[in-house]
Amino acid sequence: MQTTYDVIVIGAGHAGCEAANAAALMGCRTLLLTIDLDKLAHMSCNPSIGGPAKGHLVREIDALGGLMARVTDRATIQIRTLNESKGPAVQSLRAQCDKHLYAQVMKETLERVPNLDIRQAMVERIVPPTGNVETPRWGVSMGETPHRGVFTVITHTGFTYQARSVILTTGTFLRGRAITGDATWGAGRAGEAPSLALGENLAALGFPLVRLKTGTPPRIHARTIDFSLTEAQHGSDVPLYFGHYYEIADCGLPIADCTAPDNPQSAIYNRQSTICPVYPHAQLDGWRPQLPCYLVHTTPEFHAIIRANLHRAPLFSGVIEGIGPRYCPSIEDKIVRFADKERHGLFLEPEGWGTSEVYVQGCNTSLPEDVQWAMLRSIPALRNVELMRVGYAIEYDAVATGEIGADLQARRMPGMFLAGQINGTTGYEEAAAQGLMAGINAARHVRGEPAVILGRDQAYIGVLLDDLVTKEIREPYRMFTSRAEHRLLLRGDNADLRLTPLARELGLVDVRRAEAVERKREQSADLRARLEGWRIFPSATVNAALGAASVEPISQPMSAFDLLSRPALRYDQLQAALGLPDAPPTVVEQVKIEATYGGYIDRQRREVARLHKMDSRRIPPNLDYAAISGLRNEARQVLARFRPATLGQAGRLAGITPADVTIILFALERGQK
Repeated sequence: MQTTYDVIVIGAGHAGCEAANAAALMGCRTLLLTIDLDKLAHMSCNPSIGGPAKGHLVREIDALGGLMARVTDRATIQIRTLNESKGPAVQSLRAQCDKHLYAQVMKETLERVPNLDIRQAMVERIVPPTGNVETPRWGVSMGETPHRGVFTVITHTGFTYQARSVILTTGTFLRGRAITGDATWGAGRAGEAPSLALGENLAALGFPLVRLKTGTPPRIHARTIDFSLTEAQHGSDVPLYFGHYYEIADCGLPIADCTAPDNPQSAIYNRQSTICPVYPHAQLDGWRPQLPCYLVHTTPEFHAIIRANLHRAPLFSGVIEGIGPRYCPSIEDKIVRFADKERHGLFLEPEGWGTSEVYVQGCNTSLPEDVQWAMLRSIPALRNVELMRVGYAIEYDAVATGEIGADLQARRMPGMFLAGQINGTTGYEEAAAQGLMAGINAARHVRGEPAVILGRDQAYIGVLLDDLVTKEIREPYRMFTSRAEHRLLLRGDNADLRLTPLARELGLVDVRRAEAVERKREQSADLRARLEGWRIFPSATVNAALGAASVEPISQPMSAFDLLSRPALRYDQLQAALGLPDAPPTVVEQVKIEATYGGYIDRQRREVARLHKMDSRRIPPNLDYAAISGLRNEARQVLARFRPATLGQAGRLAGITPADVTIILFALERGQK
């Protein structure tokens, strides 16, 4: 039996699955340990993937060879583009998923990954390398030379594994506690045991831990909802995918084969029928079957019930100690903070094809169960609703800010990497992005290679990781487009152009996919050049042709590229009027964005070039800030705690001024001389 590995991943949520996949694809013998094999990448909260900034992360994960996008495309029950009326920088896909199918597809996918073993076990203790113990002989991936620096992982049965690198992706399980009203019980998620011993082990190893909180809403039975009193929210009527598929899917199947439900005998939808017996308005005859979501609103009675029971709310009674996410508050918190609002929107989101459970998005709560029944039944569409699962809050341990580097490696324990909610983030997408990078860097660590660190101008993933090592995380961190100062360069449509070449270098994607990306890049450049050279002169004939294609006439000579810069103008309109060449939709999309937003894009590129000088200036990890004369005491304390890797990172730390950065720069130059 295999017990020695290159990389061991502890926890199989969204972070753990991506970490294990990446490390294994890079040639490391990898072990993924999880408490429950049936809940790999389990959607314990909202059964959705994507949204503003989060959707960008998913596209980047896919561009780097990760799994989340393709699994989502297999498990989607509804998908649409958000912010369509806004610019391309903030447009993003969002998909509702069949939560059980998502976990099933992820498990089946990981079971086929070479170099990866998956086992069910609860890890109770990690014994770090002692530095003086000769390690076992390793397999092919590590060569035949014994190595020092081995972690020992001890499970609940006393069985042990060993590895050169360990990745912790513990989610909400570290000393987790669930709370509903006065009831509290140990849980990583409702119905699942917490990881108590491992939390105590990390504290004993010296990791400072903080207490955070998240929550979920009640789940209700679809057949007890009066859908006639709701507003249906439909999916897209045109094909949309998170994955970059090009001509065919990377699994080798035509894209069309990825669009059908994987559960044709579902109790909710039979593929042979065009009628959904549970959800009215279901799109069953379009490009793919989709289930709608439904909008309802809270009522004055709903608000009154909550206010009358605030003394029983754990959030206000002191039962809850952890800090929750500001941008996903409990419904009782919203009622108090926004007392002037007469109503709040709630979305009823189906949890899958084969279940009648519906997620009440926007109604996170830890109020007592009787209060949850009463407040939901105060909404007209839910007068007779039946709760299938009550909402609850969950408190858990996370590692304090300043404990990880930009490579996600623990500063106090080389070879150990942390990813996901253990780093103070919230959300499946943020966790998956960290897991992917932790898997990459753990594999690089094992092979003695430098870490891969994405810049803020390269990816939203780079923004996420930079924020985690330069900002004080006092509440669960969530990604927003506003956090990316170069967001016009970090669009979802160009994630493959930005990141897939790197993925090919790392061995995360095959040559066929890398060639497809370069073909897209070349075709985009070629089409732009052709349009820039395509001169159009105003004349009655030209303007008549433009008018026939619903294009405003021109009054002066211009290129087709300049004409395409009109925001509301589509390429197919110009093509009909002027006979422009055919091009793949993804290529047309690139050229249209460059034409419309070229000035802004060029401005951001110049700003990136200016800032790159700061981010390329490395700071030695052992720099003695106490010995730098002229540096303020506050700056010394902040710098010594966060240990920024570059001058750019130093400048982004809270409490560091431009003058501090200048003093550090002078010190570095003196040291070089």
